[in-house]
Amino acid sequence: MRRRDFLKSSVKTGAVLAGVSTFAARPAFADIPDHLWEGYNFGCPQVTNRLDQGPFGITQDEGWYTIFVTQPSRNPIRNLGAGFVGYSWEKNGPALTVQCGQETLDQAVEKMAALPFMDVLYIRCDWRDVHAGPGKLQLSPVWEATFDAAKRHNLGVGFRIQLSSPNIQPNKLSMPDFVRDKVPVVNIGHRSRAHSTSFDFYEPRYDSSEFQKAFADLNDLLAARFDGEPHLEFMDLMIYGFWGEGHTNDLPSPFPDYLTAENTLVRMTQLQLDAWKKTPLAINTQPDISNVGNRQIQDMAVRAGCWLRSDSLIMDEPVQIEELSHRPPWCAIVMEDGENRHYVLPEFAAEEKACLSKLPGSMLAFVGPDDEAELKDDYPRKTGGPLELPYRECAGFHALDIGTNYFGLWTEADNIRRYYEKYPDSLRAMEQRLGYRVRPSLIWQRKRYGTMELILGIMNDGVAGVPGVLGIYAESLDGRVKLGGSLDPGQPYAGQLRQCSIILPKGMDGQQVKLRAELEVKGVRRPVRWACHERTNPDGSLTIRLKKASDPDWKKGV
Repeated sequence: MRRRDFLKSSVKTGAVLAGVSTFAARPAFADIPDHLWEGYNFGCPQVTNRLDQGPFGITQDEGWYTIFVTQPSRNPIRNLGAGFVGYSWEKNGPALTVQCGQETLDQAVEKMAALPFMDVLYIRCDWRDVHAGPGKLQLSPVWEATFDAAKRHNLGVGFRIQLSSPNIQPNKLSMPDFVRDKVPVVNIGHRSRAHSTSFDFYEPRYDSSEFQKAFADLNDLLAARFDGEPHLEFMDLMIYGFWGEGHTNDLPSPFPDYLTAENTLVRMTQLQLDAWKKTPLAINTQPDISNVGNRQIQDMAVRAGCWLRSDSLIMDEPVQIEELSHRPPWCAIVMEDGENRHYVLPEFAAEEKACLSKLPGSMLAFVGPDDEAELKDDYPRKTGGPLELPYRECAGFHALDIGTNYFGLWTEADNIRRYYEKYPDSLRAMEQRLGYRVRPSLIWQRKRYGTMELILGIMNDGVAGVPGVLGIYAESLDGRVKLGGSLDPGQPYAGQLRQCSIILPKGMDGQQVKLRAELEVKGVRRPVRWACHERTNPDGSLTIRLKKASDPDWKKGV
């Protein structure tokens, strides 16, 4: 649904109430109750040109042989759908070194991009940072710096546009001034266990016609500029509340009732699903503590092929952990944990405090604790209780526990480097297991149909299923023969092996064949590098040699 059609449909409902609620008269959606995600049927992406995936019985061939095997790689492998995420800009702004005047924004972004284990650069900024007026997309400088660095270092980019944030209040709201002047706002108070402030917070009436008009314009402008951009890896869905997380903590929402809230967020979600044809979208798994319809939009997003996003880990609610752990296997997770987000080691704590002392107190309220001091007893005074490992180490290992694809490293490049030099274990574990890591573990050649057949046992050494549809192809070195197709969505699953068959044309026995893989997400295909110990080609493919049909040692009936 594009902006023009969306606005027409809103008028047809006759639901515009004095310029405030566009959706109040819409019929109710059937709210999605809490349910176990394990075994739940969300549907799955469509597969074209599906490969035969077995079983491959002993009566099918006239002889077989295991012609090649691979072992798992211990090195980082860069592929769409997995990796470490460094932040060019977070909800508090750029790196502390930039805010304290120690380096420029360009220097900080370049330093992050240059970390040897970095895969994706991420921007989380406010609506006002990108939208200058109707029909006018005006990106803040961090966007150019981020995409330029991503291109230099062959990295991906992800982003979120916050429709609301407490961090810049009370002086400003996240929405641009040209929208603020036309949209009603609601005082939602300040008596909150999560926020110790002396001022009241304000939220816009998301359901107002002017808000929706501006939001539709923003969505269209962003999609026109970025959808299909080669380096754009994912976008977080723009949803309700503080930091775009789907909540306003324990403060009330600005909506007059639940139905208005749910209908509003459903329409906004559908706008984004319709506009973004090529880019993976990630929906936050925040429970619906603000009663705005989170379960409904999570369900519709996953059914539309979206990935998942969570902005906390060790202090996540049990229901979030169940959802993340038992999501559909083709659905990726973008994960962060905000505790000690600056990766401050005790020996650098004074340096950080000196920097923080230069920043406004309103910003410090949202920085999060950076204390890695060990507890002296067994009482759970801090997040995670009395940890025996540093917190960021624990967060990394727990990201693997739930099968994470992407893990956020936040903004401080120098601190991240020093931290993992001192505590490298979780980094090394994530480098070898994060997301999906596929390779042709076992390769059989069979005599069949008067020609040769390849049976490929594709192994996934990662903790997550393939975030989309994996294509497997066999090609002659001269490029004249190109054969293959697709596995089922999410296959091979985490820690499992999936077999598939490719029938070769006659006369290829004894020749070299190139095996390659590609990932299809939302109809867009990108190459996948094999995560194997054996030497691969520059494009990540693997070259093997076929066995000659005349060899005397083919296996049959043994």
